[in-house]
Amino acid sequence: MPFNPSKLRSTTFNRMENLIARGKRVDAWAATRLSILEVDSTNTMYPVYADRAKGAYIWDADGNRYLDMIMGYGPVVLGHSDPRITDAVFKQLERGTCFSPLWSPRQVELTELLVEVIPGADMAYLLRTGSDATSAAVRLARIYTGRNKIAKWGYNGWHDWTAPRPAGVPKSVLADTLYFEYNDLTSLERLLASQGDQVACVIMMSYGLDEPDAGFLEEVRNTAHRYGVLFILDEMRSGFRISLGGAQEYFGVQADLATFSKAMANGYPISAVVGRADIMSQLGRTHMSSTFFGNAAEMSAALQTINILREEPIIQHLWTLGMQLQDGLRTIIADTGLPATVRGMPVSPFLSFEEDAPDKKLIFYKETLRRGVLFHPNHEWFMSAAHTMADIDMALSVSSLAAQRAMA
Repeated sequence: MPFNPSKLRSTTFNRMENLIARGKRVDAWAATRLSILEVDSTNTMYPVYADRAKGAYIWDADGNRYLDMIMGYGPVVLGHSDPRITDAVFKQLERGTCFSPLWSPRQVELTELLVEVIPGADMAYLLRTGSDATSAAVRLARIYTGRNKIAKWGYNGWHDWTAPRPAGVPKSVLADTLYFEYNDLTSLERLLASQGDQVACVIMMSYGLDEPDAGFLEEVRNTAHRYGVLFILDEMRSGFRISLGGAQEYFGVQADLATFSKAMANGYPISAVVGRADIMSQLGRTHMSSTFFGNAAEMSAALQTINILREEPIIQHLWTLGMQLQDGLRTIIADTGLPATVRGMPVSPFLSFEEDAPDKKLIFYKETLRRGVLFHPNHEWFMSAAHTMADIDMALSVSSLAAQRAMA
């Protein structure tokens, strides 16, 4: 049956409501913050529990299907349950995965591959999560420079030094973290002019909802180096997505250290710090270890994912689809007067509503959700290899109708 965006789906949430009730009793996360999506709660229930996912689609606990435009916040770059990744992981699982304290040959293969494809990477260190990687990079910078303070921009994880909601974090820890503004070199210069001799590193995301100004990343690095400060690029969102070599390759900038995770393994938990050998070698002066850092199954997923991205024109596909989506949304805004702006890089687009139009924002996301498109209302969306032109056309048809309803 052809897709009809004006037809509401018949959805039930009986199983999900039961899971929510059970979860609130025993799951501390569910009891205190049920769903990030519900920050923008509407009359329509957002899916909270997923039962399965395949390709570009995800099914909630009651079997309702959605076109997934979030893709796990970006890790699922090839599509959910890609059989090539599943096969690589299963083959490794049959041989075992947790060999601690021994290492897997996959560790050598993956670190070799990272050094090969990431600009300026002399060495690599494998970890589990993005927060693991950024925290490891900061510690290496502190050891290398002998300084304690950090200058940062963007979301760099949940650990104490960078906690966005710092309840429970000692004030002494918070005092060592300083902040500068994105696309504002003056704010960084002012910070380093006053405290640069105490700052170990500048760490920042490659970009936010807006592309960095021409030369901004390079000037951040140059400014940091003038004060003897290391430059760390947090490539969680950009790595293996904006280009194979990440933001360093795309923007032509060289970081001292860079951190990766997300799209590195198509949804499997693994991360990496890469960078200059003289800094990476400081690892021997500290203790950073985990029973699970050496898990071979996740390394197998990363090896397969990165090799696929290197061999197939997937990243160009992400760009093409993202531009199609952004262009279509701009047309919808022009046609309907929707108070919103298309933002983000094409590989991770977003629709940003004006602050004085919360009612229209809620209606838009309610209507798209009810018609089977899972957009995040407060976070960039992510393209994947599994998305098709037809999927984007469907998302735009739904968005057009949702915009009309919002402006009615």
